[in-house]
Amino acid sequence: MKGLAPSDLKSILHSKRANLYYLEHCRVLVNGGRVEYVTEAGKESLYWNIPIANTTSLLLGTGTSITQAAMRELAKAGVLVGFCGGGSTPLFSANELEMDIAWFSPQSEYRPVEYLQAWVRFWFDDSLRLAAAKALQLKRLRCINEHWLDRELRNDGFLIDASAIEALLDKSIADLSGASNTMELLTIEARLTKALFKLASKAVKYGDFSRIGKGQGSDPANRFLDHGNYLAYGLGATATWVLGLPHGLALLHGKTRRGGLVFDAADLIKDALVLPLAFIAANRGDDEQDFRGACIQRFTTHNAMDFIIDSLKEIALDFGGHV
Repeated sequence: MKGLAPSDLKSILHSKRANLYYLEHCRVLVNGGRVEYVTEAGKESLYWNIPIANTTSLLLGTGTSITQAAMRELAKAGVLVGFCGGGSTPLFSANELEMDIAWFSPQSEYRPVEYLQAWVRFWFDDSLRLAAAKALQLKRLRCINEHWLDRELRNDGFLIDASAIEALLDKSIADLSGASNTMELLTIEARLTKALFKLASKAVKYGDFSRIGKGQGSDPANRFLDHGNYLAYGLGATATWVLGLPHGLALLHGKTRRGGLVFDAADLIKDALVLPLAFIAANRGDDEQDFRGACIQRFTTHNAMDFIIDSLKEIALDFGGHV
């Protein structure tokens, strides 16, 4: 395959792509037809290839720059590019998602309309949109139930009380069925997440924990949660782009944020996959690179992108019907 431009390579489905990159203190450019990032080692410049055909999204942190040629090739390959602060924790706002990170979607090809047409068919009906939001939350709860008790986490020291997590999820399911509006759903979501933090902290004997987001938390668990959540947002943004769903057509978060559908999509997997790893990594003293690698590996092993895409497709077709 030597000498082929990235656009000549056979496309890999986004749900099957293995890579999600966070880079800092480097330059991203095109070299010999390949997209690479360049780091400095004394008087030498080291070039590292980015396999863009197998990449879902690219986060550019502190001290990075990117050429127009590189952006063009990334767009051809369908890679979402985001600009953020150090450690993937944002330092600036005024952007597409209003989540303190700027996402630039590929514009090199038209997106499918099947799922968008199904989505808008139900989205403008308040009762159907509420039912779809409940369906999304139920998928989220099932994902937590599936992954929090697996042997992999237990082997890493995540000794969760099975009866406690099952009781919490059962209560959340019951609460969802009785919710009559979006604000009640958001309250149930906040209550669930707070309880999950408490259970996770206890599972690894982390000690007292208070969630402080947006990069303001100084303890390792808060930093890792911010970091992992933004990786999940990358998957969410990619999934909505693949399906042709605008970020503003949210089920839960759209009342206050234009990019709410990305938050909704990320919610499907971030508590199930990111949250336990954040406490495990914080408890054993991992650095950000170790945590990021573990997080991405867990996304790949458990087919996180597949799950997000399939869940959004099911909601679109279940509530909006087939075109």
